[in-house]
Parts: sequence; structure tokens; C-alpha cells
Amino acid sequence: MRTGFAPTFAAMTSTFTLATAAELDAADPLAGLRQEFHIPARPDGQPCAYLCGNSLGLQPKAARAAVEQEFEAWERLGVEGHFHGTSPWMHYHETLTEASARLVGARPLEVVVMNNLTVNLHLLLVSFYQPTATRYKILMEGGAFPSDQYAIESQARLHGLDPAEVIVELVPRPGEHTLRTQDIEAKIQELGETLATVLIGGVNYYTGQAFDMAAITRAGHAVGALVGFDLAHAAGNLEMHLHDWDVDFACWCSYKYLNSGPGGTSGVFVHERFAHRPDLLRLAGWWGHDPADRFQMKKGFRPMPGAAGWQLSNAQIFPMAIHRASLELVDRAGGMAALRRKSEQLTAALETLIQDLGLPKEQLEIITPADPAQRGCQLSVLVHRRGRELFDYLAARGIIADWREPNVIRLAPVPLYNSFEDVHRVGEALRQFFSVKS
Repeated sequence: MRTGFAPTFAAMTSTFTLATAAELDAADPLAGLRQEFHIPARPDGQPCAYLCGNSLGLQPKAARAAVEQEFEAWERLGVEGHFHGTSPWMHYHETLTEASARLVGARPLEVVVMNNLTVNLHLLLVSFYQPTATRYKILMEGGAFPSDQYAIESQARLHGLDPAEVIVELVPRPGEHTLRTQDIEAKIQELGETLATVLIGGVNYYTGQAFDMAAITRAGHAVGALVGFDLAHAAGNLEMHLHDWDVDFACWCSYKYLNSGPGGTSGVFVHERFAHRPDLLRLAGWWGHDPADRFQMKKGFRPMPGAAGWQLSNAQIFPMAIHRASLELVDRAGGMAALRRKSEQLTAALETLIQDLGLPKEQLEIITPADPAQRGCQLSVLVHRRGRELFDYLAARGIIADWREPNVIRLAPVPLYNSFEDVHRVGEALRQFFSVKS
């Protein structure tokens, strides 16, 4: 599939008209992928402008057939479906490995798909947060998604520690909404030998800030800490190179930018330096045991090499079937590099439309970084007055966004299925709202 745009949005003026949107959609080599998704309809039957993929991605049309295939195998084969059929269940999770590795810039040995996100986060923290009397602190970004906060608090208590003394939260400078990389690095250096683990979201769910994972990893390793990331808002959104960045561990969900359904399965990354460490403390399960003698049912856990050794139970076949169908669409797009190119243009177009409203910051401001390298496809718009009214106004016009208390609207133009016309619709609705309400 072609991956370049002609013309590019960057070459255009700040005026983003419907004609501009149509021209860009016509030149978009990924435009056909939109037809591979079910897009919710407005009451008049026309498709919504769905900019909520950062909360729940749309359903791939291939998902139903993918699950139906496994229903048919279960119906026809029963337990023998583990060993026979089109995709035997015993090895089903392995069919996701190569695509998952490409997705996050890893080696196949370093990834596995299993469980759900917070379960995997806990499993990884058992191994990668091992506090001592002198090295016990864990660094995270302030305002992280609550699941991360709760997980870290409970992990501290698991070790008999007080979360208030263990957890260090990064906060922006006064008057700023996002973190500066140099401030993160400085805090890591300040904590020094007391720092056991860094755990930061690849993209902050609230502000949409994408963190410099390579720089953070280098800084953490320089003081002897382990470094991991919750990639819930980064997987399927950013182009990543976890292996080359030397990240120790990471996990992500599949129901946002990876469109694998509510409660979808989760991905895990563990750097290959830990691949052959059976001594590394972990919570063990039968499915993570070496398959060479797994069915001998003996005592004594012997982990599989790589990330697969963190598995607990057999594969979630139906969620994984949806996930496989979705990952195939990412590959059809040309991978994350191609999706990222379109993402930057969609987001830039939306940013231009918001800026062209000419509203003062006291009324509306984008709190997501302006630098494309520091954001994915989400723009978080802080609405200081009538924010909920604006959100409802958009919803009434078939624009599905996400509301976050107290006054932020998150807009995420997803390159797999959003169009430039979708973005224009958002801009036009914003213009109408503020022209009427001003």
C-alpha cells in the first residue's frame, strides 16, 4: 500500500475548508481502510464523526467472522479444537506474536498477548519492582490513569511499604499542563540510588502528551533503576522501538487504537535481557511453563524463555480472534510508520481548525503539546466556560468525543478510520458553537 500524501497538509495554508478536506481524503492512500470498520450512525443514518478511539476503538468488520470461525471450531471439534482446526487453540496466542512485535518495535521473543492490562501491569511489577532497604522508590507521572495509581499503591503495600513514602509523582511546572523531558530526567537523577523503578504512561491519557521513552529509559538506567511503560494510549498510536530504546518492560491494552473490543486482551513486552532468567521472581502459571514438559504436570515451575514465561492461563481465544483481525489491518496499512504519517496530518488539521477560532486561552486552549513528536493523535481541549455544554452540542451533531472532568474534551482523529472530512466537521461545529454563544 502506498504511504505518501500528495499534497501534504503541511504545504497548505492555515485555511482548512471542506474542499481542502476532500482533496486530502482523495489523496490519502489509507482512505480505503475506513470501509473496514463499522462506524456508528447519526439518527439521520449518516455516519458519525467518531473521535473517541482513544477510549474505545471501532469494530473491524472482519471481527465477527474471526470470532465465528472459533465458534464453529468449538461447535465442531469441542476440546479437540486445541489441537485441530484452522488455528488450533493450543498455539493461538503465537499467531499474534509477529504482528505484536512489529507494533511496538520488539523482537518476537520479547512479546506475548495475554490477560488484561492491569493484570499484566501487576504481573510485571512483581518482577520489576523489587524494593530494598535503600532502593525502594517508584517514579510515575502525576495524574496517571487511576488503574496505574492503584496498582502501584497496592504493590507498595504488598512489600509492607507506605505508598506516600514510596511513590514520587512528576508534576508540570507552575502554569504548564505537561511535563518537560529535562524535568523528568532531573528528577530521576535527584532520586538516584533510591529509585527502584520508573513506570510512566507512554502517552498521558488526560493531556495526550507523548513522553520521550528513549530518554527516560536512558536516565533511569543511568541511576540503576528499571524502566517500564504503560502503553495503553501509545500502542497503535505511536511508532515505537522498545527493544532499541532498551526499555525493560511494558504492557498495553488492545481496545483503544487497536480496535479489539471492550475488555480486549493485552500485550506485554519484556526485554530479551530477561528472556533466560528463570531466577527472576514472578507469579507463575501453568501456561508459562516450558511446553516441552508442561503436560507432565510435575511440580517445579520452569518458565518459557522470553515474555511468554509470564503467562498464567490458556489463551482467551475469542478476544484474541478479534485482536488478530485488527492487527492484520495495521499491517495492511503499512505498519505504524504509515499510520503515524497520516495521524500527524489529521491532528495538525484539527489543531489548525481550533486555532483558527481565535479564542483566548481564558476560554479555550489545547493542553496537548504542539510538537508532533510529543503527542499522538489526541488533542485535549481545556474549555474554561460551558465545557459540558460544548460537549453535548458536538454529540447532538453526531460528533463523538470524550469528556473528562472537570472541563476537558478529548478529540482523537484515528488514522485507521477517521477522514479529513471528519476533522472538518468538528472544526465547523466548534465555529458554529462559539459564533452563536459569543
